[in-house]
Parts: sequence; structure tokens; C-alpha cells
Amino acid sequence: MEVALKETERIDDLQLKGLKLIQDKTGFCFGIDAVLLANFAKVKKNAKVVDLGTGTGIIPILIAGKSQASKIIGVEIQEEVYEMATRSVKLNDLEDRVEIINADIKTIDKELEVHGYHVATSNPPYMHIDGIKNPNDKKAISRHEIMCNLEDVIRAASRLVMPRGKFFMIHRPTRLVDIIELGRKYRLEPKVIQFVHPRVGKAPNLMLVEFSKDGRPELKILDPLYVYGDDGNYTEEIRKIYANEDIGE
Repeated sequence: MEVALKETERIDDLQLKGLKLIQDKTGFCFGIDAVLLANFAKVKKNAKVVDLGTGTGIIPILIAGKSQASKIIGVEIQEEVYEMATRSVKLNDLEDRVEIINADIKTIDKELEVHGYHVATSNPPYMHIDGIKNPNDKKAISRHEIMCNLEDVIRAASRLVMPRGKFFMIHRPTRLVDIIELGRKYRLEPKVIQFVHPRVGKAPNLMLVEFSKDGRPELKILDPLYVYGDDGNYTEEIRKIYANEDIGE
């Protein structure tokens, strides 16, 4: 389906089953973290999925292409970004499986079914609000905890996933202690962590976390994931992820 583009927008090919994404060149464009999270999430056949703070809709669209999820909902508070993500869903003829809603995750249990989802995902803002010059800027809202903070995200995920449901998140390793404490506060037990390093010999700058609702305490640390090799190119692991192999069980 063809959709109208605004002056500052472009269409990017996701290299996955012909899927495409509308992005605003003046706004926040998706990066490797969204691709890593969509690959990390375990999504079973006919699962119901919700993505918190969906932005451009990249994660719901990637999950739709990689899995056999029956319904994927993206939640976005910024009306302009929500509208753009909705057009990306239409562009890909995914309206029967993917829906973007304009809502605040802090009150999401008034919008969506409580404990009604098998999987929740989130690539939330990483940075504190300190030092923000323009709190209304789209890029600032995507990067900083202006509209929601880490606790808001974890609380919302806990409200939406069903018992034994999964929550998958990508964040910064500097927030590891907060993430574990808040997860347990809201009955989300951290089960798997994978640290993402820019290259061998460098400290991790991202981490992927899998939580289980009401899960038993037992944490598995996966082998580290390195983004770049000595030659400055993506490692074989990252190339495989970008090759967009199917996910699920």
C-alpha cells in the first residue's frame, strides 16, 4: 500500500520480507538496539505482544516479519510519531496483526488488557532528564526519561504480561542494579542477560534482559555479543542478526 510522506520523511528498506519503515530525518531514527531487541525476544506462534514506547514502530514491524505472533501492539505517547508509525503499518499491509496506539504507558492498564499479553518488549529512553534544554524535542523524548522513567516501563510491563509471560528489554549496563531491583519489585524475575560490547576489549555499552512474570530466581548470563571486529566491520554474529533470521519457538 502506498502512503503519503511528509517533506522530512523517508522510507527505509528493512531487508526483511519486503518490509519498510517510514522515518523522519529530523527526528529519532532507529539504531542497532532496536534490531538487537527484536532478535532477542522469544515470540511463540499466536502470541500477543506489546511494545512499550514503540517510536517509529520498528520493533512491532520486525517482530511481525520474524515471528508468527497473532497480535502486536505498539504504544507511543508522541502523537506525531504515533501517526508516522501507523502509516508504516499501513505501508506494509500489517493492519490485521500490528496496531499502534497513542497512549501513556503510565496509565496503560486503562487502555489495554491487564495480564493479557504473552510478551512485552521495550527499548526505553536510557538517559536521565538532567540537563535537557528542550523537553519537547522529539529526539530528547526518545533518548531521555522525560515522558516516562525506568520504573514506569517495568511497572507497565508487569501489568500487561500474563503470569509466566516474558518481558524483553534493552538498556545500559550502568542501570543493571536498578533494573534487577525494579523487576523484582514488580514480580518480574530477571532470567537471562546478554551484554553487548562495541568490540573485544571494550566494556559493554548495552545489555539485553529477559524477565519472567512470577518466575523462579535463576539468572543465566549469555556469552557476550560483540558488534564490531578488528577490521571495523560487523562481526559474524551481528551480520546474522541483520540477516533477519526468524525468531520464536
